[in-house]
Amino acid sequence: MTKDSHARVLEGKAVPRGKFPHIRRAGDFLFVSGTSSRRPDNSIEGASADTMGTVNLDIKVQTKAVIENIRDILQSEGAELADIVEITTFLVNMNDFGGYNEVYNSYFDYTGPARTTVAVHQLPHPHLLIEIKAIAYKPV
Repeated sequence: MTKDSHARVLEGKAVPRGKFPHIRRAGDFLFVSGTSSRRPDNSIEGASADTMGTVNLDIKVQTKAVIENIRDILQSEGAELADIVEITTFLVNMNDFGGYNEVYNSYFDYTGPARTTVAVHQLPHPHLLIEIKAIAYKPV
């Protein structure tokens, strides 16, 4: 790979659940792989269980964690959220769209990235409600 084309897995982030990088640079574009609210220890931000084992999943907390994970991943390449040109969001349940959108809107406005949001049957863990992939433009 050339200097302006490389991929990396970041320390301090959840290890990908397959052989793919957190981020890949191709020229001036940065491609962030699907990112969730998983922590480095594989616990999930926005997922908890009470003493009876009842699971509580919070779309707002998960959305915030996903966006902040993406922010951290982009910073590894000197980029910021403002450099994102396109986002694709995967929701397990479109009933979570309102909570997701509320948090998303606190990070981006109409000058932000183009966005597509789709419903999916499931994500790689039953406690994940959301995953986001992003493309950013940040010249080398």
